Amino acid sequence: MTDVARFVYDAATAVDPLGDAEKEAEKATKHNRAKVGSGRPSSLLYTYGPGSIMDLPQFTIMPTGLDDWDRIWRRRDGIPQIRAPRLREVIARLLRSRDVQLRPHPWQPKKISLSTEGNDLGVPARVFPQWLRCTGCDMLGLLSQFSYTNTHPFRTDLACFEHAKCTGRKGSGSRKGSGSRKATSRTAVPARYLLACVDGHLDEFPYDLWVHHGKACSAAEFPALKMVDRTAGKGASAVIHCESCGQRRPMNEAQGEAGRSKLPNCRGRHPHLDAFEPNRCRNKTRLMLVGASNLWFPATQSIIVMPESQQERTSDLANRIRVALGDKLAKYSDDLDTLRDVLDGKVDVSELSDEQLNEAVAAAMLPPDSAEEQEAWLRDWDPVDLLVPEWRYLQKDPIGLRHEDETSGLTLSKRDRDADLRPEVVRVLAVERLRKVNALVGFTRIDDMDRAGDLPQRLAPLARAPRPAWTVATEDRGEGIFLQLDEQAVAAWEKRILATELWEAHRDAHERNFERRFSETAKRVSADSRLKPPRYWLVHTLAHVLIRQLAMTSGYSAASLSERLYAWQETSNREAAAGLLICTTASDSDGTLGGLVQQSEPARLQRVVASALYRATRCSSDPICAMRQPDKSEDFLHGAACHCCVMASETSCERANRFLDRRLLVSLPGSGVGFFGEID
Repeated sequence: MTDVARFVYDAATAVDPLGDAEKEAEKATKHNRAKVGSGRPSSLLYTYGPGSIMDLPQFTIMPTGLDDWDRIWRRRDGIPQIRAPRLREVIARLLRSRDVQLRPHPWQPKKISLSTEGNDLGVPARVFPQWLRCTGCDMLGLLSQFSYTNTHPFRTDLACFEHAKCTGRKGSGSRKGSGSRKATSRTAVPARYLLACVDGHLDEFPYDLWVHHGKACSAAEFPALKMVDRTAGKGASAVIHCESCGQRRPMNEAQGEAGRSKLPNCRGRHPHLDAFEPNRCRNKTRLMLVGASNLWFPATQSIIVMPESQQERTSDLANRIRVALGDKLAKYSDDLDTLRDVLDGKVDVSELSDEQLNEAVAAAMLPPDSAEEQEAWLRDWDPVDLLVPEWRYLQKDPIGLRHEDETSGLTLSKRDRDADLRPEVVRVLAVERLRKVNALVGFTRIDDMDRAGDLPQRLAPLARAPRPAWTVATEDRGEGIFLQLDEQAVAAWEKRILATELWEAHRDAHERNFERRFSETAKRVSADSRLKPPRYWLVHTLAHVLIRQLAMTSGYSAASLSERLYAWQETSNREAAAGLLICTTASDSDGTLGGLVQQSEPARLQRVVASALYRATRCSSDPICAMRQPDKSEDFLHGAACHCCVMASETSCERANRFLDRRLLVSLPGSGVGFFGEID
């Protein structure tokens, strides 16, 4: 075992599926093919990223850490990068890696289905968990006790593990009075229990120690285990049997608070890195199911790419020069002619004047921030800071009827307001083309990232290196509609709402929710600091009712539309904002069809807004929905909102359907606090 960076790691166990396949080919022997499935870029970022568990038809896998992805990238001469300087700078600070790159998933499209280009690319993964159960005889064993089959080149769904000599369960598979049961191959499935801790560690469940109450089997060095489960879907209902010594123990003993005391302490394992924390882990473990929704929460950041300022261009160029030259930067910094020759083919500086190049080199030569400065930035940084440049740019009128920025691809058209459009909507832009970049920073387990006050310490790493050279990102292209609300009207309405009993009830419910669900290991954080202001509830609810209405007129499903909310109060470093962008994007195509932008035309948009507000006044669950308000014991984070009227799919909503209330949007009977008042 060797100590690599900050983890204990055995390099001999590195995941290299394509390399293994090449070794088998050199021996002129046919072997199992490496690829076992596929996934869309968005799902591989938000649902099945490194450290998560991905369900395949016959077994489950875990995408490995980014260190193992480097073996895939090294098969190519050049490694593509996604250019988003503003996002890259934030990601570099969050990962404490000054020169971090944003890279797409290792994939290449095929010209025809039978062609071989791109076969040397793919996301490496390992089978996890590696305890399997035979579906024929209930045998519970490690991966090495089963045979693997994956020989069909175009049917990765047939890849499976099998118990080659399964004799079936007692009392089945043979006639009355016959002899021994006939052995046959039966499919094996993952044993679905795991151990997790709040610091992002994950481990196999120790079935052999569990059934023997932490001791070794008295009858065999390698005991024969079985997992008997006749009531699937009812929690930890399985019973572990030791066929060697006869002991048995149900899994439901590991559930709940009482069960936690019977579980072992965390070993500090990161299976996606194939590594352990050098000093183990002090946390108690929790029983976790393979398909649990709280097994993996991604920590991501995203931006809509806007035209770059001169400062952003200089900073981006400085970073590329520093990465391209490395230690040679100081050697050539005073010789611009030689510097241009060395950078030829690496970084295009041919159109830069000597003054501009000098400025970029000087920026590249600046020393990195100290550890204290990095910690201060992490402590003070607010994700809203990523939205502020977007809001400021969208305040500017496009040049001409249709303005396209060549670098970012952002294409804007200003729309006139229809005479009948609600006066509270003061500005409309058609975003005919946009590019959205999303990057993965890390992940948490058990608690979502917004429940962890000490988030930088709670994030599980994506790579073994303390300062990763890159992280995975996706690039989405699409279209959208931007609406801005009257700031004076919003500010006056918000001041009135803050003094109402309704807002006090929402505030108290949020505090109760926060205290009950906040990570037990997190530092103390004020619940009010995480409560969104009334204007956010307003803009958020408006976005949801517009998504529902646009789904009926734009040609896109509601799940294909998403929101980007600009709703914050004025502070010392940013002006107040109240607006929203409804957009549709796709990560595996060049754009969208234009049906959403078409709805921004004055007459169409007026009808969309009017219909959306009118529908918000009614719900099939009224009057229960319209009167819903948290009382002294409840902690839900919405008011008059349900799946019948306002709530949207998780692909559309950035806040998991929290902070919604129709009463703040329109005046429901008995409320009178709606921003848009009563709707006829």
